[in-house]
Amino acid sequence: MRPQHSTPKVAEDVAGRIRRLIHSGALGPGDRLPAEREFAAELGIARVSVRASLRLLADAGYVTVRRGSRGGTFVSTLDDPYAQWLERMRTQAGDLDAILDVRVGVEGHSAFLAAHRRSLAELSTMRQTIDDMVRSETRTSFRSADSQFHAAVASAARSPRLEALVMQARGEFFVPTDKLIFREQIDASVIGHRAVLVALERRDAEEAREAMAEHIEVTRVHFHRVIRGSPLQQLKDSSDE
Repeated sequence: MRPQHSTPKVAEDVAGRIRRLIHSGALGPGDRLPAEREFAAELGIARVSVRASLRLLADAGYVTVRRGSRGGTFVSTLDDPYAQWLERMRTQAGDLDAILDVRVGVEGHSAFLAAHRRSLAELSTMRQTIDDMVRSETRTSFRSADSQFHAAVASAARSPRLEALVMQARGEFFVPTDKLIFREQIDASVIGHRAVLVALERRDAEEAREAMAEHIEVTRVHFHRVIRGSPLQQLKDSSDE
C-alpha cells in the first residue's frame, strides 16, 4: 500500500487509535511503541503522519521520547492524562454512564456469542489472565491482565465487527492508572472475570451475558465512588517506592 499524504486528520486518527489502546490497558506505562518507519509501514501512512501523531500524544502526556541507543517512544506513567480524564468525567457526569452503558451492551453480547463459539485454548487464555490479575502487584500488570481478559472474550465471539466495537468502547473508558488502583477493585474484577469464565465453560450464553453485565456494573459503582473522591484501599505500586 502506498503511504498516504500527511494530513492533520491522519495524525489525529492514529493518535486516537493509540490513545484508545492505552485507555483500555492494552498498552501500559513503559511499553515501547514501534519505530516510526515500522509504524508507518504497518499503517500504510507517511512517516511524517506517524511523527505528528506521536507529537500529539506527547503533548497530551501519553508518551515520552527517549534518546540514545535504547531510546524510542514509550507510554508514560499516565498520571496527567488519567487525572484529566477523571476531571472530565466529574464535570460531564453523563459521559461515564454513557460509556459504561455501551460496554454493557457490546461486551454483554460478545460474552453471549463467545459461550457458543469459544475454544478450549481461549478458555485457557482467559484463566491465565485471571491468574495474572490475582498476582498483580502494580498498576501496569493489573491493566494488562484486565485488558487481555476482555480482549480474549471479544475474540472468542468470532465477530470481527463486534470485536472492534468492544475495543472501541473500552478505549473510551480509562482503566485506572494511578494510586486509585486498589485491592478492592482487583478482587471485584477477579470475581467478575471468574463468573464470566464459568458461564463460558458451561456454554451458558445468557449466564455469560449477565455475568459480564454485572461485572461492568460493579465497575460503574467503583468509578462513581472514585469520582466522588471516596477513600479506597489502595494497591501499593512498587514503582512509587
